[in-house]
Amino acid sequence: MRTVALYGGSFDPPHRGHEAVVKALLADDEIEKIIIMPTYLNPFKESFFAPASLRLAWLREIFEDESRVVVSDFEVNMGRKVPTIETVKFLQKRYANIALVIGADNLASLHKWQEYNLLKESVSFIVATRDKIAIPSKYKHLDVDVPISSSELRKSFSTDMLVEKNATLIEKYYKEKNEQ
Repeated sequence: MRTVALYGGSFDPPHRGHEAVVKALLADDEIEKIIIMPTYLNPFKESFFAPASLRLAWLREIFEDESRVVVSDFEVNMGRKVPTIETVKFLQKRYANIALVIGADNLASLHKWQEYNLLKESVSFIVATRDKIAIPSKYKHLDVDVPISSSELRKSFSTDMLVEKNATLIEKYYKEKNEQ
């Protein structure tokens, strides 16, 4: 049975690292569809820089030409922090086999995610390499070690790390936001 990959995150801003994860997933024959799920607000954060509706629009523009990629507004429309398990339960109504894509930097705190035991029974995990963090063999690896994070990008803004398709718009937004 082919798998639907759930790739969630703040995407604040979306960058080449995010794009690399999607490209690697598209190259995997076991992945039927990729559902990109921008958060309204990450459950582990207290604020965001770009509003959820804007991040959603950017992602839709970036991936509009990829027929196997769907950018979902489920969490954005909730208007609150949405735990991953809630999103998985929503997707299970339509899909039987869900893989949750996470970065290796999330492995250390994965046990703290809401209803972790149910989550690990409900999905398989695909772990994207990051910061040379060791990934246990029980997880499927996704080799995309792009040395960037959205928080670092917001501090030292470099359009070289933005997805080319809408880099100018995103750069303008964050530069104006940093000047306020």
